[in-house]
Amino acid sequence: MKTDKAYLNTLWQRITKENDQRSFEELFHLCYQRLVRFAVEYVHSHESAEEIVSDIFLKLWAGRDGYTDVLHIEKYLFTAVRNQSLNYLRKFSAYRVVATENPEQLHIAYTHDPYKASEWKELLAKLDEAVEMLPPRRRKIFRLIREEGFKPKEVAEIMNLSHRTVETQLFKAVKTLHVVLQPYLSSRQKSAPAAIDSAALLSLVLVACTV
Repeated sequence: MKTDKAYLNTLWQRITKENDQRSFEELFHLCYQRLVRFAVEYVHSHESAEEIVSDIFLKLWAGRDGYTDVLHIEKYLFTAVRNQSLNYLRKFSAYRVVATENPEQLHIAYTHDPYKASEWKELLAKLDEAVEMLPPRRRKIFRLIREEGFKPKEVAEIMNLSHRTVETQLFKAVKTLHVVLQPYLSSRQKSAPAAIDSAALLSLVLVACTV
């Protein structure tokens, strides 16, 4: 079977550029079992591993137009499976807060407070709107890191960019988002000073910058 990286990348190019369903099916069959075995190493459940891998492939096919910058599909798939597996473990774990000694890597604590949950939901919606305004490549880099859990070095490999380029684009994205969302944060602080402050925004954004 053809499982070399170059061939897998060729299939992926056909998928994103030509909407080639047969190439997608071939990519799925070539990678599925390996990815499931990889996921099992994390979640220790074959059924959960299959669900994780299937969800990733479904997301890729549904959003294939947004993944044209992904040039190394095997690297992307294995990293995505790792991240989703870790998310699965966190979801079903009793531990909700991850402590860190680095003040620039703030993590959002889980809360059952309905009011605060509503505030976070509103802020996340505003953040997503702001992210959509970013230039395409910068938006993709930011989403891969913040939403899909990739590290800058991994994004550089996947998109065939230098590590410095990825870090520069990420820095510019964070700077832009801070400027765009600052008026919203200021208005929220005036109406509800105890609700959300600038540190909350930075915790959402800087958590993505872990190298």
